Amino acid sequence: MIEFDKEHELKSDVILSIKVVGVGGAGGNTVNSMISSDLQHIDFIVTNTDSQALYHSNALKKIQLGKKSTKGLGSGANPDLGRRATEEDLERIMEAIGDADIVFIAAGMGGGTGSGGAPVIAKALKERGILSIAVVTKPFGFEGRRRMMVAQEAIEQLRKEVDTLIIIPNQKLLDVVDRSVTMIESFAMIDQLLIHSVKSITDIVTQPGHINVDFADLRAIMKGMGLAMMGAGSAQGHDRARVAAQQAISSNLIENMDMKKARGILVNITGGLSLSLHEINDAASVIYDESNENAHIILGSVIDPSMGDKVSVSVIATGFENPLAYATKAEIPADQMLDLKIKGEEPVEHKLKAPEQVIPVYSEYLQRVDGAPQLVEQVIMPAHHEKDHTPQQNIYSFNNRYEQDSLDVPAFLRRPKVEESYLEPME
Repeated sequence: MIEFDKEHELKSDVILSIKVVGVGGAGGNTVNSMISSDLQHIDFIVTNTDSQALYHSNALKKIQLGKKSTKGLGSGANPDLGRRATEEDLERIMEAIGDADIVFIAAGMGGGTGSGGAPVIAKALKERGILSIAVVTKPFGFEGRRRMMVAQEAIEQLRKEVDTLIIIPNQKLLDVVDRSVTMIESFAMIDQLLIHSVKSITDIVTQPGHINVDFADLRAIMKGMGLAMMGAGSAQGHDRARVAAQQAISSNLIENMDMKKARGILVNITGGLSLSLHEINDAASVIYDESNENAHIILGSVIDPSMGDKVSVSVIATGFENPLAYATKAEIPADQMLDLKIKGEEPVEHKLKAPEQVIPVYSEYLQRVDGAPQLVEQVIMPAHHEKDHTPQQNIYSFNNRYEQDSLDVPAFLRRPKVEESYLEPME
């Protein structure tokens, strides 16, 4: 009989503390979108120099930055002012974050509050040893050179502090969205991308699986790994697992990202009761074919009866800019084994077979072919060169369309000052 030490009993109710911090106008609107989508197991925090933007946020935790320096009127697209305002209230931000296990930083680069504040928060998280993942955007080309220069400088500062950095260039949205797609529809696509960016990670570590991926796995893949790309795809019908995996690694949106240069890859495959071991192998084979032979690959699988006939695949690839990141970790060649974390058992070897054919990427806008897999949804897909089979793809991106400091004009020139009574819910 197995006996447990009563002083160290195993707990089944241990839940990771995951928080999303929206910085600036774009980050605040990202948080609103996530709250509307009813993401689970996540606490939301919004920070902004613009008091009126905070008033319209749906987050329970709101922190006004730089009351003394900005007086609630925004940063006027001045990143230095955004930095000083964030430093002024950094203690309150970190108090709200507490001892979180994972913190996502959402911000638009190029403005004042997001560009100046995000690196400050990332540095504080680094000092506490909290896993930090930043998802940020670069401006459209038509927003001007000055804004792009501000964005580039902010990204370089953020790169030095955050564990994992995902950069989405808004300009590439113009390359993948058809001219017939309206601005509102494009923004809706963008919102869905933001939601899936966070959900694809949180689901991996919060949903129990038959092939389990835990927080230690996620941390090993993302801690101190720099640039990353993230993708997810879903399909149903014949060959659904292969199609979902192909969708997860196919994108024209993430710039300058070749998956073969990734040194860490985390894969999660979710399906209904009909999901088979062969389908898991099919999906893994597609990903292996596009990966470096020395990449450290960790694979997890979850059975969710509500999925029905649908299979979804999430991929997180990291370590693009840091070849020494795994110097202290054992290299695991992808063609030899995957880490199959099965509950209660040691990792087992699982041989991968390279895919036998190139799988076309199906778009829900294309005419259906009898017997062909049906794409259910397609989101954030990493760069995939030379195999862009769809003239039009349902791809989403961050956008700082609502960012309150998006113009080089102080907020008090663009809107009336909010009454002090509006600020009562904020700390």
